[in-house]
Amino acid sequence: MLKEGGTVDIALLRKKKADKTIESIPELLLYRLGESGNDVGWEYPDESGKWLEMTWKECGERVRVLAAGLRALGIQSEQRVSILATTRIEWILADLALMCAGAACTTIYPSNTPAECKFIINDSDTRIVFAENKAQADKLVEIRAEIPGVTKVILFEGQGSADGWIISWADLQALGKAEDQKDPAAFERVIGTVKREHLATLIYTSGTTGMPKGVILTHDNWVFESEVLDQINLFEPTDKQYLWLPMSHSFGKVLEIVTIAGNVRTAVDGRDPKKVVDNLAIIKPTWMGAPPRIFEKAFGKIVQGAQTTGGLKWKIFQWALSVGRQVSQLRQQYREPSGLLALKYAIANKLVFSKVKDRFGGRIRFLISGSAPLSREMAEFFHAVDMPILEGYGLTESSAASFLNLPHNFKFGTVGAPLPGIQIRIEKETGEVQFNGRGIMRGYHNRPDETEKSLRDGWLLTGDQGEIDEGGRLKITGRIKELIKTSGGKYVAPAQAESAIKAASTLVGHVVVHGDSRNYCSALITMDPDRLPEWADANGHGGKSYAELSALPEIRNLVQAAIEQVNKDLASYATIKKFQIITDDFTVENGLLTASFKVKRKEVEKRYKDALDALYK
Repeated sequence: MLKEGGTVDIALLRKKKADKTIESIPELLLYRLGESGNDVGWEYPDESGKWLEMTWKECGERVRVLAAGLRALGIQSEQRVSILATTRIEWILADLALMCAGAACTTIYPSNTPAECKFIINDSDTRIVFAENKAQADKLVEIRAEIPGVTKVILFEGQGSADGWIISWADLQALGKAEDQKDPAAFERVIGTVKREHLATLIYTSGTTGMPKGVILTHDNWVFESEVLDQINLFEPTDKQYLWLPMSHSFGKVLEIVTIAGNVRTAVDGRDPKKVVDNLAIIKPTWMGAPPRIFEKAFGKIVQGAQTTGGLKWKIFQWALSVGRQVSQLRQQYREPSGLLALKYAIANKLVFSKVKDRFGGRIRFLISGSAPLSREMAEFFHAVDMPILEGYGLTESSAASFLNLPHNFKFGTVGAPLPGIQIRIEKETGEVQFNGRGIMRGYHNRPDETEKSLRDGWLLTGDQGEIDEGGRLKITGRIKELIKTSGGKYVAPAQAESAIKAASTLVGHVVVHGDSRNYCSALITMDPDRLPEWADANGHGGKSYAELSALPEIRNLVQAAIEQVNKDLASYATIKKFQIITDDFTVENGLLTASFKVKRKEVEKRYKDALDALYK
């Protein structure tokens, strides 16, 4: 990989990439630096909010200095370095630097409590922690005596401590510059020691049940993902990604790999998830990955805005959406509209859809959805306005991307066909989805018992139920552990009704369907705190609190109508007979959502036990 004198042999790296013999993500980074040095790789906002550009050459220079700084602090091969921060350019640079220093990244959600941080740091045997700011560092100071293995905390923002346990980003760079000057060839030399089987990432599951488990992902897992992404030809040279997802989650991590593997220009900023949709108009990406909740929120804002305007504009919106759905039906059969329908669609696009697309920056080619089920209503709406959502499926345990709908091979209601190199089978008795491939984890860190439950001869036992359609695409039908068994012995998959109710009402925030060992199904429902004030202003309730609005009879009637609409398409034993509107939203902060925005179902049922019991009296 190195020529005499320590320079990178890009011709050798090109051959290794072509032959699929790249060993590690640092080696893939060296290839990208040599192949695309003058291309802009990353965009990021500065402290004033102005968006800046970073070429691959500049990225390489920063990573080189940071990696040298970590070596100066004594980091050795496969030792763990944790990152406790929101998604930002420093997260990316720190991750690349620690891997280039031979270390492995341990992910900690910025929403984790000090106790949760202590568990992850000690379980992973972390030596150094990157912390976003003083607020995050204070968590570590609080538990310092209980995390004796941590030798340094490095701040993205702020100054170090008097005793030197905490140092600044600038301090690390100063250390790195001095170290790099002493041994300029060390950067490439250390990268050459990083092998496929070496640990790259310990991603801790967000813990919907019990304590989180550290998923062992090697460089080979991520190199496999990079090779797969090359093969599917999804990205174009002019593409720009908006990356805001939590980098502590495997979905965010695999999108980092996309940038390096495909030279996909990427704008990075996830410090405030509430600004995601607003940022789209500024960044103007061609694609973005997100969980369904983001698309549901955008859909609700768009529809509610049109309803609030009312009159002719609302009628035009409804007409345009009807035309769009007709076109969507055709395109789902890989056909294009013609004649009168084509003319209507052109008018609908000019009057309505172009304005919707402008809210997303006006350049979206496609969107990618993962981490939770996407409702058909969402898929059809965005397809109708010519911003198709490509739903995919994977687990942290499979390095995220494992199945994906593609523009030339998609079907709503499925998560697509297996990506190249992945084999799938459905267990006969339980209907469990099981698959294998090079992206599958090596196991759970320090948890051989849990590893044995999840891996069988190289096959990942997902815990999800599914079926394969005639086109080889996977449809997830439920979560085995989340299946409701009514007292009448009927099994109900709650996710189906939950996503349908959210799609039926733009005001609904979260839904938890309950009914295990009960004689019928019920639901706990929260309202969307972003949309509720807009509805209140338009309906004479402006100034009232979230709790007051949630308790209004008008709101209950709207939810009742949505549930009745959904019940028409459900089996009688799966219909929602009663519901309760909760006057507090489910959030990460109150412990009812994971950091990746999944509802902690058992925690919700535990906290609202009395409310649920009341629905069965």
